Amino acid sequence: MKSPNFGERRNGLTPELVVIHYTAMKDCAGAAKALCDPAREVSAHYLIGRDGEVLSLVDEPLRAWHAGAGAWRGAGDVNSRSIGIELDNDGFSPFSEPLMAALERLLAQGILPRWEIPPEGVIGHSDMAPGRKIDPGRRFDWKRLARQGLAVWSEAGGDWVDAARFRADAAAFGYPSVEDDLLLEVVRMRFRPWKHGPLDGEDCAVMADLAARYGVDRDTTAP
Repeated sequence: MKSPNFGERRNGLTPELVVIHYTAMKDCAGAAKALCDPAREVSAHYLIGRDGEVLSLVDEPLRAWHAGAGAWRGAGDVNSRSIGIELDNDGFSPFSEPLMAALERLLAQGILPRWEIPPEGVIGHSDMAPGRKIDPGRRFDWKRLARQGLAVWSEAGGDWVDAARFRADAAAFGYPSVEDDLLLEVVRMRFRPWKHGPLDGEDCAVMADLAARYGVDRDTTAP
């Protein structure tokens, strides 16, 4: 099965990111139908079912229409710079073991080495489109991927709170500029999924650690 919803990558760009999504649909068959419907104008490179089946919908060298508006590390047109993976999940349930195992194989044995994408290049849809998207959501096991070198994680701790430093570190790590409450929400969705309340020392320490290890120059801005 192939989707007709794709184009050429723009401006000579090649994949440097993997964007993880969930389908938010009842089943994989319905999601595949939607991603291959020309009227919907959405697609992804891969769709992974709850049973672990991997469907290739758009060839990796081509630009699938999965990310939409947003930015990461100061640059927009995420579609031209990424591989999109849709996971068969309704947004509320745990991700199945066969699905997670298939995702790990796809990343480790295919996408990441093929395009030389580092672990910090594997992000969620919510990371690059905060406020617009929440997938893959709080139930997605980022820590599991990070243990295998397929994403990044931090368990840094601290008791200092500095809102300006938190914002600067989040920008250095890659997050786009959004208002403070939304930024805290999206960072926690990824790294402290069940934490609530105001910004605290652990939020600041986690973001400082990630910025120190993976931060980039923010001289560029998203179009």
